[in-house]
Amino acid sequence: MPDLTTIAFDADDTLWHNERFFRMTQDHVAGLLADYADRDHLDDRLLAAERRNLGRYGFGIKGFMLSMIETAIEVTEDRVPARVIREIIAAGQEMLAHPIELLPHARAAVEGLAVDYRILLITKGDLLDQERKLAQSGLGDLFDGVEIVSDKTAPVYADIFARHGLVAEAAMMVGNSLKSDVLPMLRIGGWGVHVPHELTWALEHEAAPEDHARFHTLPDLGGLDALVAQIHAGTESGSGMPDTANR
Repeated sequence: MPDLTTIAFDADDTLWHNERFFRMTQDHVAGLLADYADRDHLDDRLLAAERRNLGRYGFGIKGFMLSMIETAIEVTEDRVPARVIREIIAAGQEMLAHPIELLPHARAAVEGLAVDYRILLITKGDLLDQERKLAQSGLGDLFDGVEIVSDKTAPVYADIFARHGLVAEAAMMVGNSLKSDVLPMLRIGGWGVHVPHELTWALEHEAAPEDHARFHTLPDLGGLDALVAQIHAGTESGSGMPDTANR
């Protein structure tokens, strides 16, 4: 197998916070609709709408806003007040303008590994929003390539590495989602490193591939350089942790 030459990072909830803003907005909307539906029912209907709409709107804040509006219409039986729709739109716009907050060790991990490795950013979601967050993060100049995709699958990863003239078997994907970041990477022969985030989106749940030789998990990005060094020396050992993920 070829030596490790390339390290790709996920963005949302790997390099900077993201899911917490979805949760805050969801809590706010639940309060607005408290007279029409209890919280558990509202959350179930919203999740169903998000799952149903992924193929229409993709991942990201705009699809989330539309799913919230659809859910509000549904649980109120078409009686949702206009002020609630207005507040949902305002909450989504606030999410789209929220400043970026880097996660611990994010900058140090990317800067340190960029000295010796090819560094990519591979993220899914709305193009304009992801470009905004990358620009505000201050990390943009550290990446040799940036890929913003509608979804993350094994063929998508394979195409990305091929277009960059890279070998997938010599690449690592680092992210908080087992479903989107780790498992597709393992399927094309690379390394998958799971860095769990404190919050999880239900549609990203998958079981950890504990017995896979190229699967690793870290509590945070502070241990990534040591793991990469172990892989370079051929002494790495995998481990498993609970699944978490992002939208």
